[in-house]
Amino acid sequence: MNLSEILNRRYAIKAMTTEVITDEKINAIMNVTLLCPTSSRLMPFHKFLISNKMMKKKIWAIAHNQPVIEQSSHLMVFAALHTYTEERVNQHFTHMNKQRGMPDSKTDGYRKMLLTLFKTQTTEQHFQHTAKQSYIGLGYATIAAANEQVDATPMEGFSAKVLDKLPELKKKIKSNFSLGL
Repeated sequence: MNLSEILNRRYAIKAMTTEVITDEKINAIMNVTLLCPTSSRLMPFHKFLISNKMMKKKIWAIAHNQPVIEQSSHLMVFAALHTYTEERVNQHFTHMNKQRGMPDSKTDGYRKMLLTLFKTQTTEQHFQHTAKQSYIGLGYATIAAANEQVDATPMEGFSAKVLDKLPELKKKIKSNFSLGL
């Protein structure tokens, strides 16, 4: 199948079956998000894969009782980082350069430019940017799900402040984008 055929098969659904998606398909979907083209490849979000029924029930109760949350086999939550840190940016470039077999000097100018830019921005500006980058990951996960012939629906409606209070997710989630699978 070509991409148009794959996406034509995909549709946003408002109800899920109780079918459990295989680990192989879930891993394929998760791995595609590692390849999404975020700004400067910084990947400024975390992904949480939630299949525990009790945890999904807790989220359901504070996410406007969206039925897809409880019905889904898995809930993939994209949590945007609160801010860009110098440490995270430096770690990213060190890792990327190592993977590409390049000396750090090849990317130092760009890395330093990003660090200077981030220092001029507020935490809120950082979050607005990271939230947009999270949407890129969500989009790629949705396409990957379609490729695996797994029905998926993007959802919003999570209260980050309330989710932050869940001990299992405390201080990890500030964004409210998810994908039910």
